[in-house]
This record gives sequence, structure tokens and C-alpha cells, in this order.
Amino acid sequence: MELNKYLPLTETTYYILLSALEPAHGYLMMQKVEKLSNHNVKIAAGTMYGAIENLLKQQFITAVKSTDKRRKTYVITEKGREVLRLDCERMKHIVQITEKMLPLAMSGNGGVENV
Repeated sequence: MELNKYLPLTETTYYILLSALEPAHGYLMMQKVEKLSNHNVKIAAGTMYGAIENLLKQQFITAVKSTDKRRKTYVITEKGREVLRLDCERMKHIVQITEKMLPLAMSGNGGVENV
């Protein structure tokens, strides 16, 4: 299965998938996203439920049984975990290469010798 076609995930989608590592309903997922992102990402209810529908279609999350009959509960699937892992690896590479190159760029000439 070619999962790279789903990458890169948006920041919001990434946080939603993280929030679904444990079963949660939409409102709880919204709260988790805000907390996980250090209050940098806030999702409105309409946006959240649209994202949930998309993630269900992509089979990244699935609905699970819940004791709360008023709310649907969701959890990440194995496919969702794998996409999350792949995007984490992609971002690790970005951070590693940036940390390697950024000190050169800060030297004033971008690490390029004057000719």
C-alpha cells in the first residue's frame, strides 16, 4: 500500500491523529489538539467534524463502541498509525538537515566560500 501519497499531513491532521491514539469523541479530540499544540492549533467544531469525516474515508480512524450514547468515539487505525509514523520520520529528516545546515547559513555567507 502506497501511503506516501497522503504526505505531508497538515499540522491539524497530524494533531488529530495524535489525539486519536486513545479513543476519544470529537470534542475531546479538539481539546487534546489544543493542548498537544501548546494552544497554537485550535479547531472549530465544524472543522473538526469535517476532518473526522475525511479521516474515516481515508481509513485513518474508525468509530468504536462507547458507553456515551450521545457522542461517537473514534480511534486511530493501523493505517493511520503508519501514516503518522511516516510523517514523523519525514519531519525528523527536515529538522536534522536544518540543524546541520542552519549554523552554516548563520555564518553570514550561507556556508559558501567567496571566490
